[in-house]
Amino acid sequence: MNSIQIQGISKKFGSVVALDGINLTLEQGKIYGLLGRNGAGKTTLLKVITNRIFADQGSVTIDGQDHRQEHAQADIYLMSEADMYPEDCRLKKLFGLMPDFYPDFDREYALRLAEEFHLPLKKKIKALSTGYISIYKLILALSVNTPYVFFDEPILGLDANHRELFYRRLIERYSEKPCTIVISTHLIEEVSGIVEDVIIIHDGRIIRNESRESLLACGYTVAGKAADVDAFIQGREVLGVEVLGGLKTAYLLGKPQDTGVPYTLEVSRMDLQKLFVKLTGDEEVRRES
Repeated sequence: MNSIQIQGISKKFGSVVALDGINLTLEQGKIYGLLGRNGAGKTTLLKVITNRIFADQGSVTIDGQDHRQEHAQADIYLMSEADMYPEDCRLKKLFGLMPDFYPDFDREYALRLAEEFHLPLKKKIKALSTGYISIYKLILALSVNTPYVFFDEPILGLDANHRELFYRRLIERYSEKPCTIVISTHLIEEVSGIVEDVIIIHDGRIIRNESRESLLACGYTVAGKAADVDAFIQGREVLGVEVLGGLKTAYLLGKPQDTGVPYTLEVSRMDLQKLFVKLTGDEEVRRES
């Protein structure tokens, strides 16, 4: 099966360990959420896969081919904050040049998106606002039609309407032409309803890698009087607690239906953002074996 295989990838910048023995498989036809706090290693990992920086150890293969080979890299497109195109280039000209680099680039679709997003095609890249720089990059990524498309913090500078439009078009494009999509972000709630699988990276290591539903099923909260909560959480895997007056909320790993929660406590399911925050907080995180 076609996939990207990442084995034992490590990367240091001086004394800072950016990636620490990453093992990961990105399967064809899935939307992944690559989640992590700022500095967790998300961008470094994507840059290693796309051959923009070199790992100190490990290997990456794309559909069985060494990722450093030109034809392997042609199957990947990375949308990131980095400026890859000449700043004096006008957008309309850039859209015309893209098929020279990505033969399946859909210029007509890109032009339709530009109209929807009100992108000023006559402007040079250097004349664009932060939001429109993100928009033109998103349009390119949605139009390249490569088997693997990576979005690194894709909504920088976008207002709410443009963010919603991007997510709609992303899902539509994925439905029409399935591929592997990786959305790297620290803004969890906006992608929680889109991603199928969740990869959480923390301090350069993968601490969770599973389906969204499976991940959400592993955490829950209990709330009530502090004494009742304290009694209940004894011997359980506690991710964190919050106290307000005489009330306490505890965040736990496990399944509430298996725990026999007393009626004095209120039970609720953690959303993806809350679970992420608790898994990547200052407390010792639980890493995959």
